[in-house]
Formats: sequence, C-alpha cells, structure tokens
Amino acid sequence: MNVLVLNGGSSSIKFSVFDVGGEGGEPRLLLDGELSGLGGAQASLAVTRGGKQEKTRAVRGSETRGGAVGIVLDAVGQGDSIAVEAVGYRVVHPGAWITDHVCVTEDVLQQLEAAAEFAPLHDPAAVAMIRETMRRMPDVAHVACFDTVFHETMPEEARTYPIPKELRARGVRRYGFHGLSCESAVRQMRKLGTLPARMVIAHLGSGCSVTAVLDGESVDTTMGLTPTGGVVMGTRPGDLDPGLLLYLLRQERGDDAAAKVEEMLNHRAGMVGLTGLANDMKVVRAAAEAGDEAAVLALKVFTRSVRKAIGGFAWLLGGLDAIVFTGGIGEHDAATRAEILSGSDVWINSALNRAEGGGVRRIGASDSKTAVFAVPAEEDLVIALHVRRMVPAVA
Repeated sequence: MNVLVLNGGSSSIKFSVFDVGGEGGEPRLLLDGELSGLGGAQASLAVTRGGKQEKTRAVRGSETRGGAVGIVLDAVGQGDSIAVEAVGYRVVHPGAWITDHVCVTEDVLQQLEAAAEFAPLHDPAAVAMIRETMRRMPDVAHVACFDTVFHETMPEEARTYPIPKELRARGVRRYGFHGLSCESAVRQMRKLGTLPARMVIAHLGSGCSVTAVLDGESVDTTMGLTPTGGVVMGTRPGDLDPGLLLYLLRQERGDDAAAKVEEMLNHRAGMVGLTGLANDMKVVRAAAEAGDEAAVLALKVFTRSVRKAIGGFAWLLGGLDAIVFTGGIGEHDAATRAEILSGSDVWINSALNRAEGGGVRRIGASDSKTAVFAVPAEEDLVIALHVRRMVPAVA
C-alpha cells in the first residue's frame, strides 16, 4: 500500500510517499519533497523521486492552502505515476475530545474546526489541506495523526492546570506536542536492542520541547495547552509569567489586542525577538562568533532553558539513562548539544558529537553514566505506520 503523508507548516507543506508493505515490514520511501515560501510572492517546490532530486521550480506563493496542496498533489502524480492508496496528515491539535489518531470523517473535520480555538495558527490550515485532498482523492482512506497522542500517557497531575474546574471541564489542560517526533525517537531507540528506561527527548528545531519518557511512554513534557510554552524557541518565547501576558494585553489598544499579542508571541518572540535576526540557529551562531552581544545572550537564554528542563525531568525520573537529541538543531548542531551538556555529569565525546552521519548516533562518552544520542525526527514515517495500522480496519 502506498501512503501519501502531508505535513503542513505555517509557510510550507512537506510531503512524502511510502510503500508501507505488509504488517511488520519497514516502509520504503518512494518520494518526498517540500513546497516552501507559502504566503510570499513566490514559493518553491522541491521533489526527490526514486532517490533523484528533480529541478526545484518556482510557483505562486500566494496560493490558498487548498491551492497549495493542489500543487503538491499534482507534483506527486507527475513522472512515474505512484498510485496513492491512503493519505496521512500531521495535525497539531485535536481539540478537547479526540485522544487518538483517527480516520477522517465530516464529524472529525468539524471537531478540528472547533479545535482552532486551541491552535488558531495551525488547525485551520490543516483542515483546509485535508478538505482539498479529500475532494481530489475521494476514494482513498484519510487519517489524521496528532502531535498530542504520544503524551496521552502523562499522569493526571502532569496534565492538569491549577485553574477553576469549569475551565478544566472545557478541555483546558496540558496536551504536549512533538509527539510524533518523540514516538519516532522511541521507535529508533528500541531498534538498538534495549530501550533506556529513563529517557529525556529534546526536540530542538524552530519549535522546541523536552519530554520525560519512562519505559517508552511520556510522563511529562514542556509544552502545554498550545505549542507556545515550554523552552525558548525560534520565534516563540516558551514559558512566561502569566502576569506578563496580562501586562501586554493592557498595553495594546483596540478590539484586536489579543490578536496582536498572539502574533507577537508566535512570530516575533524567542530567538528572533532576542536577536532581531532570522529564525536560523546558524545565523545566530555566526553573529555570536562575530561579537554580536544580543546573539551571545540569546544562545545563553536558549541553552539555559533546555538545561533547566532536562535537569527537572532527571529529578522527576529519579535519574537518566539516556538523553536523545532530535529535530533540526538537535540532530545537526553539535555546538548546541555540547553547550546544553557542558558542566553537567553527562559527558559527551567531542569527536563523535562533531561527526556527521545518518540514523541513530551515539555521541556520549563511553564512561558517562547517561548515554547521549542524536537521532533523526522521522515523523512522516511514523504517520505512514499509523495509516498502515488503521486503514485495513476501515477498508
């Protein structure tokens, strides 16, 4: 069975097609690519088909989300035609009442539209993408996979906010995100032979979170009701004093005060807010090395926030058997990994840390009591596996 996976971001759509084969087999990647630059005057479409990268081409960036996914679907259908038999979608927030990955129906879509109150910057675009794909591919199964599901194993004391009961009854709680990435990390660690019992997963990219994992299950994580909280991120601040939010709302004027604050917290805070630079860790590091004091401070703020999260979860778990770094920064940025672990009792092997490579890489020192790994975030593959598991039941 060939599964198309669509992973939509704020300005891009990543896509891939897997031949998932039979139950228990490893999916085989047939095609992947990205439509990036959406929202601007011009976007670009990059496709790798059968291991060969096709020429990147420019397309209109001002397309609606439905129009943009149409460009992706047209690209998938070009060349050696791949018969797509099911589609899986990464959706950030399921809302208050969906607690597992689901086959998409009109009722599910309506629930996701209602969930926009929790994730107004993410879910509406995802729903538009799903509706257009279902319109164009009405005869295949469609499955929504959520970043929150991995964290449904958190105990009640980890999920619960200390707020009035009537708010909690409306679904205001800590959900956690990057769950598909965490599930991918656990899956890859299992394949090594022995899964570390007490593990912290640091997903570090444009969005960042740290998750405490016990025997392969999430028991706590830094993100909460939305993907805005937790550790410092590229454009998001992480945890803030609630009083600061009230202060910001009081400073704004007009009926759109909340929208202005929300836009700032999601697009102009975090590392971008600290530096005034692009949302790119390489750019920030280059500026810091050139003596930019704001960039130097931003790196210290970022590193400190991640260190505090890992330290807190180490205490919660009663010790750590492994730390896993994943995400674009976590997998590829040796300097960030070294800075986070510097001065701790978790020792890193500098040569292994600096070495490049694919798959799971052990980068900790051989005599460190806590193992350290860098792993790729294989979210799309995990979605394809969930589709394979779920589709036969509805075929």
